[in-house]
Amino acid sequence: MWYGFNVLWLFSAGGKEPFVNPHFINIDENELDFMAEMGCNFVRLPTDYRFFIHNFEYDKYDEEMLKVLDKCIDAIVSRGMHCSLNVHRGPGYCINGNEFERDNLWTDLIAQDAFTNLWKTFAERYKNYSKDQLSFDLLNEPPNPGQYGLTRENHKAIMSRVTREIRKISPDRTVVCDGLGGGHLAAPELADLNVVMSGRGYQPFHLTHWKAEWNEKNGSMTWDYPEWPGVNENGKIWNRQAMLDFYKPWKELKDAGCEVHIGEAGVYNKVRNDTALAWYRDFFGVCNELGFGFALWNFRGPFGIVEHRRENTHWETMHGMIVDRDLYELFKASMK
Repeated sequence: MWYGFNVLWLFSAGGKEPFVNPHFINIDENELDFMAEMGCNFVRLPTDYRFFIHNFEYDKYDEEMLKVLDKCIDAIVSRGMHCSLNVHRGPGYCINGNEFERDNLWTDLIAQDAFTNLWKTFAERYKNYSKDQLSFDLLNEPPNPGQYGLTRENHKAIMSRVTREIRKISPDRTVVCDGLGGGHLAAPELADLNVVMSGRGYQPFHLTHWKAEWNEKNGSMTWDYPEWPGVNENGKIWNRQAMLDFYKPWKELKDAGCEVHIGEAGVYNKVRNDTALAWYRDFFGVCNELGFGFALWNFRGPFGIVEHRRENTHWETMHGMIVDRDLYELFKASMK
């Protein structure tokens, strides 16, 4: 199973007018050394296609930025960890700032062609990496069915097309598909593609995203403090059993032979650390019980184990970084 973190070096090129400069991408190899030494075997690398394609000129690629991507992947796999290359923003869709897109991935052939060709470019460029070194996570967190024109049928058609094209180039490449509804809804209709299904570890949202500024429109700044266990989210009481119930459709996928991985997880840094640790203890335990690997959304930052700044944390300096020692030990003990 895969255990590790997301690294955000190429996560976002910015807002409506992307800022793209290869000299400003910082590949923190000290972080990678730390992950490898703590026993991690997985790093997810979310990317924004606008680093490589500018001004919707889908047939033109920025070779200098592709060389930066080369360095990112090599830095990960050279340490013996698996790199999962993810398109976080693809032509025509992103869960964050979708309004910046000119085209619609779910309804416009021009975006679907661009998305497919982007993955064909990656498949050809990285065909010499083994499947143990590199996997392709096609698209971060597709929306709910009915949103932006997505249906389960057109979503499967697009992911099937891309998977076929990748495997024409790399027949045994591991392909990962995120769940729908922002990664939370299982998609059993994709099981026959022989892909890994990627879920999310953000339930209940009233705890993991309490006072998250980007979620203010959904009330995150006014929710009651989320004690764990016992968070009341819209009338539903959350505890370890509720978490197990939430993942039941994912466990059914795994029992049917489809590998499941929780590609993002974590608790934002506004809750007390004792609350966060109690949630992590149950989350890691549920993943272990169900046979899911997992990756926290970031390593250094508000969802990570380094410098998250939550209150009441036992901090310790390790490798020149300020580390949540309790979460570090809990994470290590949860890797099977």
